Amino acid sequence: MSCGAEHAGVPADLDDRPLIVQRDGALLLETEGPAYPVVRDLLGGFAQLDRSPERLHTYRITPLSLRNAAAVGFTFEAIAGALETWSRYPVPSEALDLVRDQLSRYGRTRLVPGESGELLLRSEDARVLALAGSDEDAGALIRRRTDGGMVVAARDRGALKQAMVHLGYPVEDLCGYADGAPLEIALRTRDGHGRPLALRPYQRAAVEAFHDGGGARGGAGIVVLACGAGKTVVGLGVMARVGARTLVLTTSTLAARQWIDELLDKTEVAPEAVGEYTGQRKDVRPITVATYQMLTHRPSKDGEFPHLELLRDAGWGLVIYDEVHMLPAPVFRATAELQARRRLGLTATLVREDSREDDVFALIGPKRFEVPWKVLEGQGYIAEALCTEVRVALPERRRIAYALAPRRDRFRVAAENPAKIALVRALLAAHATVPALVIGQFLDQLAELARELGLPLITGATPQAERERLFEAFRHGEERALVVSKVANFAIDLPDAGLLVQVSGTFGSRQEEAQRLGRVLRPKAQPSRFCTLVSRDTVEQDFAAKRQMFLVEQGYRYQIVPGEEFDARL
Repeated sequence: MSCGAEHAGVPADLDDRPLIVQRDGALLLETEGPAYPVVRDLLGGFAQLDRSPERLHTYRITPLSLRNAAAVGFTFEAIAGALETWSRYPVPSEALDLVRDQLSRYGRTRLVPGESGELLLRSEDARVLALAGSDEDAGALIRRRTDGGMVVAARDRGALKQAMVHLGYPVEDLCGYADGAPLEIALRTRDGHGRPLALRPYQRAAVEAFHDGGGARGGAGIVVLACGAGKTVVGLGVMARVGARTLVLTTSTLAARQWIDELLDKTEVAPEAVGEYTGQRKDVRPITVATYQMLTHRPSKDGEFPHLELLRDAGWGLVIYDEVHMLPAPVFRATAELQARRRLGLTATLVREDSREDDVFALIGPKRFEVPWKVLEGQGYIAEALCTEVRVALPERRRIAYALAPRRDRFRVAAENPAKIALVRALLAAHATVPALVIGQFLDQLAELARELGLPLITGATPQAERERLFEAFRHGEERALVVSKVANFAIDLPDAGLLVQVSGTFGSRQEEAQRLGRVLRPKAQPSRFCTLVSRDTVEQDFAAKRQMFLVEQGYRYQIVPGEEFDARL
């Protein structure tokens, strides 16, 4: 993957430079000029999108964005060169100092193997070691030797890395990994349908970036790819590269079974070597696919998590965290104990709604590989997507209800705008031959839509067997449209979906926007449509602006249309 050292030549005129760099690391990017896509893609490698009004987007250089940049090979010279090339005004020295300082912190402290199974914390910077030793959290995990060395118990490897990230000095972990029980995993040359099977170039690059030759610097980290780009296949490639017993953790029983289907379709692994560990089955095999819900189940609110013992099984040589941005807190705690296992996180976005990205960095590993969604679209690996936000007026009675509602209830009053039903009906009628999903947050709203439109409804209350039947009918064209709740946000393989109508969402969740857009990104002959219905001049419109930041990050332009001017055919 390119580390951003190239920046497409120096613009001839200051007016061709769309970037303004501020002293505190804020970056203002104008969106109207021809250089915008080039600069946007550069900034995506080392900065975080903060706000995305229509003509001026604000990015911010943060410690975490720079740590991830350093992990994939960005240098100070590459970042400074990009800023200086595209900035309309001289880059403030304070911003460059921020970049230099944060990049230099990655790897300034290291964990290395010691004697008798202990680990040593080392740094050439005595001040950082003194800071670690005096910190309440990190210091409690460190024992000083008589020669001044700093010793950490192997069991505290993850906890120390968390503490050091929170101190601002992330540890580079060079202690290596336990091999786990060996298991030969070979990828097929043809899938179960007889079609040629090979990793795509970016999938091979992702596998190699994660593995990094099998050395201490590889073997832990996150691969960020678009939904529909084949993250599961990357996981299979890593499994084949590592060659050890593997535990796969995913978001639902349906997702677990899709992983198992992919394993049996695309590898030479025997069926009896693959187990499902869910609410319905408890088979532990050399390759076991489990759900986060199962691992975090406990008999009572204050009880233990009995199924977390599966994660602690000493035989695993690789643990794969599917949709790693969804990692629950109890699995975080257990993962802190698993730092001797290779760990692969797969996700479409690093954004977490609980802001625990630092803990993902510390415990799973840094970002190892990412390809912008629009790059994959340009190469034909995912579908082109046309994104539209339709702003719908609240009916008079609804406006009164909205104005009188307590602040905490206004979002739902706006989201359940009954005027959205007519627009959904028009969209489905205008694209009658396109497989469509209508997705939302609120069950009453979805039930009304399903009833009004005569469509099947899938929610968390739908029995697993019925969900699978309806999804299978959709795949085979027996059901052209489904109304679905947030259970369809994650890891649902519906390759033919070409229209997604979003009638409500989870406040300003960029994470959810990524997953929902991903439902319609499998390659197809015609562009897919992603249409969000938002109540105008309400808090729902404000939250929609936050969700749109994900689209901007990935290079998508979205059209905002008043409901009364919206042509559902376009």
